Amino acid sequence: MKKLFFTSIFIVGTFFTMQAQEIADNALGLRLGGANGVGAEISYQRKVGTDNNRLEFDLGWRNDSHFDLVKTTALYQWVWNIEGGFNWYAGAGAGLGIVDDNHDHHPENHGHDDGAFLYVAGNVGIEYSFDIPLQVFADLRPEIGFSDYEVIDDFVPDFAIGVRYQF
Repeated sequence: MKKLFFTSIFIVGTFFTMQAQEIADNALGLRLGGANGVGAEISYQRKVGTDNNRLEFDLGWRNDSHFDLVKTTALYQWVWNIEGGFNWYAGAGAGLGIVDDNHDHHPENHGHDDGAFLYVAGNVGIEYSFDIPLQVFADLRPEIGFSDYEVIDDFVPDFAIGVRYQF
């Protein structure tokens, strides 16, 4: 009976060890989305602790004839292995931004929609890490903004794809 018990523990432990895919300590790349007027963002990930958890920092900007925008996001993510190099992840975080509306405004509109804004964000996605230090991903980052500015919506579902170099 003892042999059966220890054999079962060994098999279960081996199974969970085989399913664990280590994530890279660092990853740097581009996130190509479209929420709140920001198309491309520089994305950096940093592994936290010994578990498959990480921090992600994104910085995006837009400069065009409609409005100028700088936006930064910080997320904490939990990562789970699907199989081999495939992982899925979920996370939560917040961000802030600065917007400068370049539209012509009439006096009755009380001026420009300029200023800072805050938002909270969730995150869920899937990624694949190749045998070379390259990762591709697709994710959804719904954001809820806190702002009185017309340029920044209250709720934005930001879908993105991207690529990162892992090191």
